[in-house]
Amino acid sequence: MGKISPVSAKYIIHSNIEITGVVDRPDVIGAIFGQTEGLLGADLELREIQRSGRIGRIEVNLETKGGKSRGTIIIPSSLDKAETSIIAAALEIIQRIGPCNAKVAVEKIEDVRISKRIFVINRAKELLKTMMDSVMPDSQELTDEVSYSVRVMECVEYGKDRLPAGPAIDESNEIVVVEGRADVLNLLKHGIKNAIALGGTTIPETILELCRKKTVTVFVDGDRGGELIVKALTEIAEIDFVCRAADGKEVEEITQKEIHKALRARVSAEQAKLDFTKNVTSGSDDDPRQQQPVPTQPGNGGPMRQMDSGRPRSFAPSPIRRYERSSTSTLTSTSTSAPTSKVTQEEKEKFKSLLEGLIGTRGAYILDNKLNILGKVPITELNTTVKSLRSGMYAIVFDGIIDKDLVMVAEQAGVSHLVAMSSRIRPGSSTVNILTSEEL
Repeated sequence: MGKISPVSAKYIIHSNIEITGVVDRPDVIGAIFGQTEGLLGADLELREIQRSGRIGRIEVNLETKGGKSRGTIIIPSSLDKAETSIIAAALEIIQRIGPCNAKVAVEKIEDVRISKRIFVINRAKELLKTMMDSVMPDSQELTDEVSYSVRVMECVEYGKDRLPAGPAIDESNEIVVVEGRADVLNLLKHGIKNAIALGGTTIPETILELCRKKTVTVFVDGDRGGELIVKALTEIAEIDFVCRAADGKEVEEITQKEIHKALRARVSAEQAKLDFTKNVTSGSDDDPRQQQPVPTQPGNGGPMRQMDSGRPRSFAPSPIRRYERSSTSTLTSTSTSAPTSKVTQEEKEKFKSLLEGLIGTRGAYILDNKLNILGKVPITELNTTVKSLRSGMYAIVFDGIIDKDLVMVAEQAGVSHLVAMSSRIRPGSSTVNILTSEEL
């Protein structure tokens, strides 16, 4: 006898059957063939169309309970819609199965092709998404990936201190000294290949040697840490010019236009040192960028060709406490502070877990004294947020560098712990406990 599986059928007839007695599956199938015989004509005789494979195996599932049988009848069909509907309607004429009364009700006729079509559409969406995400990157993604790889390859290790630097350090008469490797990469991205990084607050011997041989422009972040680096360099190294990123911004994140604007606004090292001394002496909180621009000496060129002439702005750092340089050229505070808060092992583990989750996000968590997260903010808004909250904060964990501005704000707000990737502040110099990723 020919058979057709539900997989290859176009339609499936679903019907329910109720029998007032106990019967077996063969009794139901026999009743279907027997009571529909000769009813629909030769072309729709169930035995013949099943033998030719136009309907499949009739599935009957029965359950007997309380002397009655109930179940379902499933018939796959490859006939057209009209013929399948006729077969389905014919099932409902069955009124007896053996000695028992019976009732058959067709529940639905399922169009298998619709189900298959829905599956095809959903699967096609998944395949297209996978292809777009991993197989077919757009041209911009390809360009960015290649450009980044080139920048990383161009970043070399220079000197005995193995400092991150651009490839043109030796051949260039002028160099740009920045704070970290990310700053060098950002300058490489925008075509400046004569930059070299300090790699920390200690001034390496390689930098001191370069300062004696070449024209040096120091390019620092627009924060208090950048000012401290400028102060240290002007005291022990022979630098020529100083420039800084916009207030609150870091060299690693500024755009090409901002880089060129900052370099055009550079001032001589003598002027920067003088402005720094004036601000420390006067204790003024005025924004140094609001001062009148002071022209550099005639003939002073830039560290690269893109820098043009003009009246640059005066570089004047914000007021800070006095700092001294130790024998190893690190920055140390001369002020005294109260003992810092102790941190428990449980707190260390919590801080470490939160800090690892923040890597690369440039975000900050603010915690209460039970180590519950009060909120998450970008680090660019951290100082403002701490000032606005003013109390109820126990610890701050963030993906960034602890600087003097944040320490002062945290002290005023009663924060006990500052946890970050690194710090420009010496531990123990503040009432706030300072922890870095290395200590955790």
